[in-house]
Amino acid sequence: MTLRFPAMGTGCLAAACLAVLALCSFQASAQTEAAPKSEQQAAAKDGQHDFDWEIGTWKTQLQRRLRPLSGSNEWVEYEGTTTVSKVWNGRANLVELDVTGPAGHIEALSLRLYNPEARQWSLNFSNSAGGTMAIPSIGEFKEGRGEFYAQESFNGRSILVRFIISKFSRESAHFEQAFSNDGGKTWETNWIAVDTRLK
Repeated sequence: MTLRFPAMGTGCLAAACLAVLALCSFQASAQTEAAPKSEQQAAAKDGQHDFDWEIGTWKTQLQRRLRPLSGSNEWVEYEGTTTVSKVWNGRANLVELDVTGPAGHIEALSLRLYNPEARQWSLNFSNSAGGTMAIPSIGEFKEGRGEFYAQESFNGRSILVRFIISKFSRESAHFEQAFSNDGGKTWETNWIAVDTRLK
């Protein structure tokens, strides 16, 4: 683009040059500031199929801390199956857990729902003993790891809950849940599950 100016004195010409330089600098600055936003938008991925690898039936080996946030380190073990069914063509799924161990039997489910606007999942957990949904954990997958967080009440205190899915493939996966009663400064793991695909 060529800029043309009418005939003017030296002072006016200098002022015009400064104005052009300022305009060019402003445009360059605006483009630089806009670049990260466009890169972020381009990098934001559609995660509605993040759980496709897990559809099927799994052998589950589960460890559960008996008394979380009490100072106790007593764990119990369970074994059984987990079945994950696809809902809404992958934008949701239903997890059914059925395990047994020395401490008894656990039947639980998790309804996972994908929010396309936020590009995040909510994990909505329930067990047959309670029959109601817990506060959902919200999060997403980044760099091969899923992290999901919630704020709940435990023994009358407000705590943070963190659920992590890691080391996962179509053949195996690792799940951990931890609680924090100090605002996330420290975490105590209370639930560890390792799944191996059956079919």
